Amino acid sequence: MSAPLESLRDVIHRHGLDARKALGQHFLLDPGVTERIVTLAGNLKGRHVVEVGPGPGGLTRALLNGPAESVTAIELDSRAVLVIQELAGFYLNRLKVVEADALKCDLTELCPAPRQIIANLPYNVATPLLIGWLRQGNAWERLTLMFQWEVAERICAAPNSQHYGRLAVLAQWCAECAIVMKLPPGAFSPPPAVWSAVASITPHAQQPEPALFKAMERVTAAAFGQRRKMLRGALKGLNGDKLLAAAEIDGTRRAETLDIAEFDRLARAHFALSAQ
Repeated sequence: MSAPLESLRDVIHRHGLDARKALGQHFLLDPGVTERIVTLAGNLKGRHVVEVGPGPGGLTRALLNGPAESVTAIELDSRAVLVIQELAGFYLNRLKVVEADALKCDLTELCPAPRQIIANLPYNVATPLLIGWLRQGNAWERLTLMFQWEVAERICAAPNSQHYGRLAVLAQWCAECAIVMKLPPGAFSPPPAVWSAVASITPHAQQPEPALFKAMERVTAAAFGQRRKMLRGALKGLNGDKLLAAAEIDGTRRAETLDIAEFDRLARAHFALSAQ
């Protein structure tokens, strides 16, 4: 019989695994919270899960205690890699540990489909990570991700609301997005300065091709880059008058008033005009 798993706090103490601000680390140690996050991801039977930034492994343990076919933990911090590797002996053939920077990796190469990402993301790189995964929407069944509360609001914001912007358009264009859990600072060690939230992001069955995604990135960057300007001014660098006419959108409107379908028309018009 193998020895029982140490508590997370004992593991952290033994390895001297203090959370580092430079890495955006805030550890989740409460098993009740980590188990709930796994539940929010839906039925994981037969699924291959990628976890980014596992830290001491609280969420990793909850994932491995569930029915997922496999769990791949990708971690930049070599101290945490040693901690997670210790779990492999308790979950034979179901855990793979990769020491790497998730921003520089194609996570789809780490495991077969059907795939999900479930992670308490390092807060300092959460947004670029998400945008990268949205570009691969066809590859992921669902993303269940912990963000700072404000970032989760920006992902799920509606038009004409305070937090509606480029991130909301990109995310909701590619996926169904919802905040499914809110957590206070005290749920983490060390506590961050803000509340956090889990967002459930389920890619649509039909995804934009890469060239169209790039067109949407250019359109939203220009439209929201100068929020106070009317669209005809904000989009001037993209041949705005012609673009707006092709998309049948009034150039006196501002970016935050456009819904996802209208941004879709703009992106497709920009893609078509760029191809001429």
